[in-house]
Amino acid sequence: MSGRRTSNNRIRGPQSALTDFLAANNISAAQISADYERRRREAHDQAQQEAAANGTIAEEEEQLPDEREETALQKKKRKRAEERAREKIKETKNSSKKSKKSKKSDPDGEDSDAAFDMYSKSKPLPGQLENCEKCEKRFTVTPYSKTGPEGGLLCTKCSKEQELQKKKDAKATAKKQAGPREKRRQTESQKLDGIVLNGAVSLQDLCIRTIANNIHDVEEFGDLPQKFIKRLGHILSKKRVITPRTLPLFLYPDLETLDMTDCGKLEVEDYIKIFSFAPKLHTLSLTQAGQFKDEVLDYIMERDVPMKHLKLYAANLITNDKWIKFFTKCGHRLESLQLRDLDYSLDDHVFMHLVRGCPNLKRLKMKMCWRLGDLALGAIQELKSLEHLSLQFKQATTAENLSEMITAIGPNLRTLSLENFHDADDSVLKAINTHCTQLAKLRFTNNDLCTDTGYNELFTNWANPPLTFVDFSSNRSVDYNNPDGTEEAIGFGTAGFEALMAHSGSRLEVLMIPSCRHIAREGLEHVFDGHKQYSTLTTADISFVRKTDTAIVAGIFKSCPRMTKLTAFGCFSVSDVMVPKGVALIGVPNAQDSIIQEGGYDFDVISAGFGLL
Repeated sequence: MSGRRTSNNRIRGPQSALTDFLAANNISAAQISADYERRRREAHDQAQQEAAANGTIAEEEEQLPDEREETALQKKKRKRAEERAREKIKETKNSSKKSKKSKKSDPDGEDSDAAFDMYSKSKPLPGQLENCEKCEKRFTVTPYSKTGPEGGLLCTKCSKEQELQKKKDAKATAKKQAGPREKRRQTESQKLDGIVLNGAVSLQDLCIRTIANNIHDVEEFGDLPQKFIKRLGHILSKKRVITPRTLPLFLYPDLETLDMTDCGKLEVEDYIKIFSFAPKLHTLSLTQAGQFKDEVLDYIMERDVPMKHLKLYAANLITNDKWIKFFTKCGHRLESLQLRDLDYSLDDHVFMHLVRGCPNLKRLKMKMCWRLGDLALGAIQELKSLEHLSLQFKQATTAENLSEMITAIGPNLRTLSLENFHDADDSVLKAINTHCTQLAKLRFTNNDLCTDTGYNELFTNWANPPLTFVDFSSNRSVDYNNPDGTEEAIGFGTAGFEALMAHSGSRLEVLMIPSCRHIAREGLEHVFDGHKQYSTLTTADISFVRKTDTAIVAGIFKSCPRMTKLTAFGCFSVSDVMVPKGVALIGVPNAQDSIIQEGGYDFDVISAGFGLL
């Protein structure tokens, strides 16, 4: 039953759907009744005037009392219905008071409030109109409408703002609660990068991190030095926030060098924008440049950009014809070309045009170029100006072609990197020993044909000065039927390791020998005995060298006083190592924390196997 209330009674009863609809659309029943009475009176007056003109006034006067009498009767019925509704309300209220045995009712306080709450207006139903609690804007209620702090409903905009604020508050609370854990994660991440911080972070680093964390609020970098801008680019690339919105921050008319390590969110128009904003750009390094297409090379050639150093990774959408045109027109300026992860274009035919069009190349890097093979190795022999060469092909090549290439260009090389040349043998190592006399960096990895004797002969009586960087990763036998290897060690073994350290140990800075499992414990003890000093060695990777144990790691720390990063994954005999101050030991989960002692540290290498003292 629909409850109604008189003007002198504050109790409000339940409302019907029609009443809610009329209230939601600002329709008043009293106004409707008044308008009806007004229209009826106007019609009656008009009828009287017409009746006077037609002589029917008496007849209308007899009908009017009947209508008035009928209207009064309706009012009496409505009042009786209201009385019955009030009686029913009182009965319901009395029954609810009897059920509350533990409470004494107050006739002037709690009862009136309970009655008001019982018959207060219910929440609007979906489809009805309501005013927003915050902005007071009128909106249509939906099943997803949110409730405000005071119990009212919120519009869509205010609901989103409230949800965002809740998420921010929850994130701040979680960050405050998980502070030490987050700090530990950051510390471990820095260790993987070889960074060990002692003490507070420098103000410079703190400023750079603050800029990186609030990059979307930055309008320009101003007069920041180029090295800081480069570091910012690396940090933002790691966070994957190099987008069309943030890219213009790095561009200005006098820009000459641009280095971005993650361009996965940039489009063709963004790459063209780089050269339109920076027409003097001569050094460009872009990785994950998947949308670097023909149109970009066309723009470079049309604007005659003075490009000297080009580094592109994963630029798979450039066609062979466009590469040929680019090398023919702009190749004479190129001094450095580094391309990687090209599985669609740049085959041997295009490489021939590269060699003819780029005679002044000093640095060439071709890694994971799937369509290059022996013909490319033969063409490289014509690049007499090369000083830095890095190759990693997917197609099979022969040891003869590789040896001929080294013979032709070896005397001028400063760095040489040969990865995944599975068919290379000792003849390649002999060609390096004979013709490469100016190398500072040597990388030769993933080979199972070269012998330990070949590596020994490489470093014996070699006219080359000591190396500063050596990487012989995964040079070992992979015969699973004979896991211990043959009698003559296949791969980089004990003899080769001792010869390497005897030749280059005085200047060696980086040593990478992971998975060289044929290095014996005796060889490791002989090299890192705690008495021989390698004062320049700062980074080493001895992962999965099976004979490495606690004593060997302790010997490395004592023989290498400038060591900052040591990686030892898979060395299961290493335990309870005391890590010196400023050293990142990676891959040993049960190593002790850094031990800081005044005046350095002293320990006995011989007794280190039983626990460091």
